[in-house]
Amino acid sequence: MIKISHRGNINGRIEEAENRPDYIEDTLRLGYDVEVDVWFLDGKFYLGHDKALYATNKLFLSNPRLWVHCKNVDAVLELKHSKVHYFWHETDTIALTSQGFIWAYPGKQPIKNSIAVMPELHNDDLSICVGICSDYISKY
Repeated sequence: MIKISHRGNINGRIEEAENRPDYIEDTLRLGYDVEVDVWFLDGKFYLGHDKALYATNKLFLSNPRLWVHCKNVDAVLELKHSKVHYFWHETDTIALTSQGFIWAYPGKQPIKNSIAVMPELHNDDLSICVGICSDYISKY
């Protein structure tokens, strides 16, 4: 089972820390993968959910344990031919990541071989998924 921390959270949301590079690195050191939110603006990458907050770079984003959620089209276009593991979604039932994983919207499980996102919100059936992304990933 792939365990993915949502924005660096492992035991509940800490909004002021989410997507912060040191928070992400701490979570990676604990052995979890991490989903991060990425923007590409004015020729630079930034981390942040609702807006670009923390400058970063493609080297940081190339960590194979990061799942990069592109927050604007420019981020997708900039990462398209890179080794970064990225995806784009809004409220679609599923999205495919650049490495072929099915990223399932909360409440849409069970979907075979998918990543269940925030399954605790809808008490999703996790019996056939390959991974979980959650703010409470330590509980899985």
